[in-house]
Amino acid sequence: MMLNDSVAIVTGSGRGIGRAIALELAGAGAKVVINYAGRSDKAEETVQLIRAAGGESLAVQADVSQASDVDRLIRTTLDQFGKIDILVNNAGITRDSLLLRMKEADWDTVLATNLKGVFLCTKAVSKGMLKQRSGVIVNISSVVGLSGNAGQANYAAAKAGVIGFSKSIAKEFASRGIRVNVVAPGYIITDMTETLSDGVQSDVLSAIPLGRLGKPEDVAKAVRFLVSPEASYITGQIFCVDGGMDI
Repeated sequence: MMLNDSVAIVTGSGRGIGRAIALELAGAGAKVVINYAGRSDKAEETVQLIRAAGGESLAVQADVSQASDVDRLIRTTLDQFGKIDILVNNAGITRDSLLLRMKEADWDTVLATNLKGVFLCTKAVSKGMLKQRSGVIVNISSVVGLSGNAGQANYAAAKAGVIGFSKSIAKEFASRGIRVNVVAPGYIITDMTETLSDGVQSDVLSAIPLGRLGKPEDVAKAVRFLVSPEASYITGQIFCVDGGMDI
C-alpha cells in the first residue's frame, strides 16, 4: 500500500486504460477521483469496483477541454479529500481521417481534449502541488506521438505535444519537488482496438516484437510505478509500453 493517504485524479477513467489505472492506484492505497465526460454509468462502475475492494473513490463529470469544468473537478476533489497528490492525464479521443479529408472541427476537437485538456488539468492542480512542494503528474501519450501514423495527424500531433509539454513542465516544477513523466502506450486491448478488422490486427501484430497486444493493466502498472516513491528520482521521461514497437 505504497500510496496510502495519497489522493489521485485520473481523467477519462470510466473505462479502458483509465479504469485500469484508477483500480491500480486504488489497490496501492490511493483515494481516486474518477473523471468522465459523458458515460456516468461506466464511471460509477469504476467507483463501485474500488469501493468493493475497500478503497475510497468518487466520480466527477468534467470535460477536460473546458476550463470551468476542470476548475470544478479540482474544487470537488479538494472539498472531498483536502489535497491532490497525483494527476494522471489520460482522457483522450480520436477522430481519424486522412489529412485531405480531415475536417477542421475534427482537428480542433482532438487537440482540445488530448492536448489542451492536459494543459488545463496540469495548470489547475499545480497551484496546490507547488504550495505543498510535492506531487506527481503522469501524462498518457502514445507511440503514435513518437512515430506518427497515417490517418491520425490530429491524434499524433496532440500526443507529440503532450510529450513536449511534459518535458517542459518537468523542468519548471522539479525544484519544487513535483515530478512529471509520460507513458506512451502502443496497441492496447480496448474498445477502440476491438473494432479493428482481422487483417488490420494481423498487420499490427507483425509490427510488435513481443507478438501480442498489450492489456490496460500493463499501462496501469507503469503508471503506478511512476507515481510511487520508488520512482522518486525519475522526471521528464517517456516510458513506452508497446511490446517493443518503438525499439
